[in-house]
Amino acid sequence: MDLNKYIDHTLLKQDATKEQILELIAQAKQYNFASVCVNPTWVKLAREELRDSDVKVCTVIGFPLGATLSEVKAFETKQVVSNGADEVDMVINIGELKSGNLQYVEEDIKAVVEASGDKLVKVIIEACLLSEEEKVAACQASVRAGADFVKTSTGFSTGGATIDDVKLMRQVVGEAVGVKAAGGARTREDASNFIKAGANRIGTSAGIAIMEGQVSDGGY
Repeated sequence: MDLNKYIDHTLLKQDATKEQILELIAQAKQYNFASVCVNPTWVKLAREELRDSDVKVCTVIGFPLGATLSEVKAFETKQVVSNGADEVDMVINIGELKSGNLQYVEEDIKAVVEASGDKLVKVIIEACLLSEEEKVAACQASVRAGADFVKTSTGFSTGGATIDDVKLMRQVVGEAVGVKAAGGARTREDASNFIKAGANRIGTSAGIAIMEGQVSDGGY
């Protein structure tokens, strides 16, 4: 199994410096990861540094709370795409989901999908805050809205990906939509187990440790 192409090499901490982002990008090129996942402010830099690489530029929208207006999420999406993003990971409006307003949730996702053009859209449902029924509803709304992936977590809430969540999400979305497990993969075994459960992308800051058979003490 070529684990490197499952990994979105991630640094989303608010205090990440330019030097740390450049190091992340260099590591991603060295290991030929699927993407680097950075905050929107670093997209232009990542695009420039990865221009001669097949490592994708991934960024986040409405992150990490998901409570910004749909119009703002759409605008942010257009901006990062124009700056060179290949993939956007958006956070759903969790409060609206938990209030039972599924139409709002679906339209919120659709606004980002439409603004992204032909770029890959992953929908972060923040599973640690949801009941099983809400996880199912969020995944179904993502599929209806035309998203390419559903994603477990931001890594900034009360928990990251679990095997059970990945299995459930894969069951709900079927084989046509991807599943990204984010937060919780700190070893090669962790990553392999998520993939066996149905994930076809792993969001982690522990990409190097995973590739080298080590254990990461990182939080994402």
